[in-house]
Amino acid sequence: MIRKAIKRNIIQIFAITEKNIKFSLRFKFNLIISFITPLVGILMPLILMGKLFQFNNHFGPWTAENFIIYQFIAYNINLLMKMILEFPELFQREKYWETLPALIIAPFRRINLLFGIFFSNLILISVPFITFVFLGYLIYPIQFLTFLFILGLYLLTALIFSGIGIIFGVFAISKEGLLGPLNFLTIFIFWFSCLSYPFYIFPEFLQNVIILNPLYYILEILRVSWIENNVILSITSHPFSFLIITSGAILVPLIAVYIFNKVYRKYGIVGY
Repeated sequence: MIRKAIKRNIIQIFAITEKNIKFSLRFKFNLIISFITPLVGILMPLILMGKLFQFNNHFGPWTAENFIIYQFIAYNINLLMKMILEFPELFQREKYWETLPALIIAPFRRINLLFGIFFSNLILISVPFITFVFLGYLIYPIQFLTFLFILGLYLLTALIFSGIGIIFGVFAISKEGLLGPLNFLTIFIFWFSCLSYPFYIFPEFLQNVIILNPLYYILEILRVSWIENNVILSITSHPFSFLIITSGAILVPLIAVYIFNKVYRKYGIVGY
């Protein structure tokens, strides 16, 4: 019985994953553009910081030699950010196709729909993501254990972003008017996360805002782990950042599922 239930869940997750991948591949140009756009985003910081490094040879731990890693990680974070947008987009698509109710009710488990979206997004971004991970490894080599540790941190980050995407997704189908403010809040949070520029170039009053942003600590542990190249040192030197990313990977998806169930039960699917 347990084996059959596990098999049924895997089949359902695989079906959703395959469906989403096939749909995205129908619009290959849009998919390619979504991979190119983050490249444009990392070029300007590389140019500007290249000039700044001529006047100051370091900004905290960041130098002209290792800043490329900063931007490679920024590129991959931008790819993972697609999870935040992917959930509401897919939920809205199923909503307007009027297939969402059939997917949410039994015997199709709601959690399998979420896992299917999660895995399909990981697969779709896998080629550019892996490319930039290995480019970073070639340009700024690290120990294999550190490499695995960073991949684990990326996975935790993906879980956090997928949790946020789930929250956005339920509002996309139940309270669509709140989606705009939530998207604006996301832009605000990412802007104050040091996604593209080091913490140390910002004026003090902005630094005081940045340190209140949990996303800043998630990005920090990813980056310093690479340049410190010592897993134990990174965890012990940045315990708060490590705590944020590990606890966030557990709590955010759980909170997201709770909010999804709460909002969906109260409002259902509206706006057909």
